[in-house]
Amino acid sequence: MPTVLVILPEGFEELEAVAPIDVLRRAGCTVTVAALGSGIHVTGRNQLVMHADLPLASLPPAACVHDCLLLPGGPGVALLRAAPEIRTLVERHHAAGSWLAAICAAPAVLHDAGLLAGRRYTAHPSVAGELQEILADERVVRDGLLITSRGAGTALDFGLKLVSVLVSPEKAAEIAASIRF
Repeated sequence: MPTVLVILPEGFEELEAVAPIDVLRRAGCTVTVAALGSGIHVTGRNQLVMHADLPLASLPPAACVHDCLLLPGGPGVALLRAAPEIRTLVERHHAAGSWLAAICAAPAVLHDAGLLAGRRYTAHPSVAGELQEILADERVVRDGLLITSRGAGTALDFGLKLVSVLVSPEKAAEIAASIRF
């Protein structure tokens, strides 16, 4: 089954993390949730505390490349952008031919790594000043191995698109039907 690494910084947008994690796990994917900080409890923007599997720093180097790297948005994106280890992870996943998935403001992390030039993508309007090619009317955009989405309101669409590409369109449709999407 596909492996997915989700990075949670303090201030992450809860829906943008939980909805994709949920549908990916329903699809049978192995999802590892790593906290950007030193502990395993991460507080989201709306004060929901999520229990990560481990701190990112304790992830063994051999386990640092997954089939997909998922970055949720929210105010915590500033911490993702400021952390050199995140850029290294993004570059490592890109070089390995892994999927890169970012929602809300998190496509800015991909922009910082130089991965959005000449690509189709969407993101939250809050980063439109930096990401001037946002496809503002698209809920989810796939361009090669890059999947982006607009925000909390598109989190289920985003998660189901990830299931579609990582597992199968049929599995995504099955999950969508089971949750009455």
